Amino acid sequence: MRVAIVTESFPPDVNGVAHCALQTARHLAARGHDPLVIAPAVAGPDADAPCPVVRVPSLPLPGYPQVRVALPSRRLAAALTAHRADVVHLASPFVLGVRGMGVAARLGLPAVAVYQTDLAGYARTYMGAGENTAWRRIGTVHTAADRTLAPSSAAVRDLAEHGVPRVRLWPRGVDTARFRPELRDESLRRELAPDGETIVGYVGRLAPEKCVELLSGACALPGVKVVVVGDGPSGPALQNSLPGAVFLGRRTGDDLARIFASFDVFAHTGPYETFCQTVQEAMACGLPVVAPAAGGPLDLVDHARTGLLVPPHDADAVRDAVAALVADPARRAAYGRAARATVEGRTWAAVGDQLLDHYTEVLRERTAVAA
Repeated sequence: MRVAIVTESFPPDVNGVAHCALQTARHLAARGHDPLVIAPAVAGPDADAPCPVVRVPSLPLPGYPQVRVALPSRRLAAALTAHRADVVHLASPFVLGVRGMGVAARLGLPAVAVYQTDLAGYARTYMGAGENTAWRRIGTVHTAADRTLAPSSAAVRDLAEHGVPRVRLWPRGVDTARFRPELRDESLRRELAPDGETIVGYVGRLAPEKCVELLSGACALPGVKVVVVGDGPSGPALQNSLPGAVFLGRRTGDDLARIFASFDVFAHTGPYETFCQTVQEAMACGLPVVAPAAGGPLDLVDHARTGLLVPPHDADAVRDAVAALVADPARRAAYGRAARATVEGRTWAAVGDQLLDHYTEVLRERTAVAA
């Protein structure tokens, strides 16, 4: 099967869209299929990829240079035509993906659109308005697709409530070989928490929509050391709002897995997650999770069994949940064991095979209509 993956982001970018697109390309190649990735150009060198990558011209987003926005280019249509794709996979379509949908329609190619980003929530966070406009754009491209894949039950409901048809659930995998409890590093723990504090970690972008400042109450708890991994435009402000926290910057790969496994509690604060991959990675490392009872975490965290769900935007609730876990090591350990057991079957191979089933069904439906 020849698949063109049109994605708004791809490594060396570090975010959920880029990571999922890479894992999709890897799985397709491993199963003997023929993927092609089309993505915005990046400022630095390209990362290793399992297939050809076509870059289209792009510009950095003002105020957020880590995000690049594709510019209009004939390269997209030329690449789709040359690849002779059977299916066009649109990863979090909003700019480049919308153009990809248009080209797929002109070429008569079936398209599978993957919903990954709560753009309406971002509009609310950054502009205080624009949610309806964002949903209209989301609706336009996803309604035109043969099938939309949403990563969580909450995302499926949101799309259905906004009139998007043909929505199916397609979750994300996790690398349980890379992320595992055995990587816990006592020397790293002594470096991060020299007084033997309980380590509460956050991993993700440092941006307004992630609401990392909600960890301020946890920073004030006695015997707690907050460790923040990631970068983004909110970094400088968070250095002031999270006194005593350790900021490690962006980390990836095995280094990130070692850091994850060396936490005692994982806390995620973003209320706009359509999935939340870092929660799965924390669970794979055997960590209890504190997360908002909204979006993707509702599917991932079994409250009072693998972690604690708290009301979104509630710093006191985050602090109290962290305090409860810090005070009870046995509870932390039990939640962590349950968390690891929960994700052990959620491999990228299993999730990738589900994606192939979606492609096959879409192609069969197209053939039936044509007949």
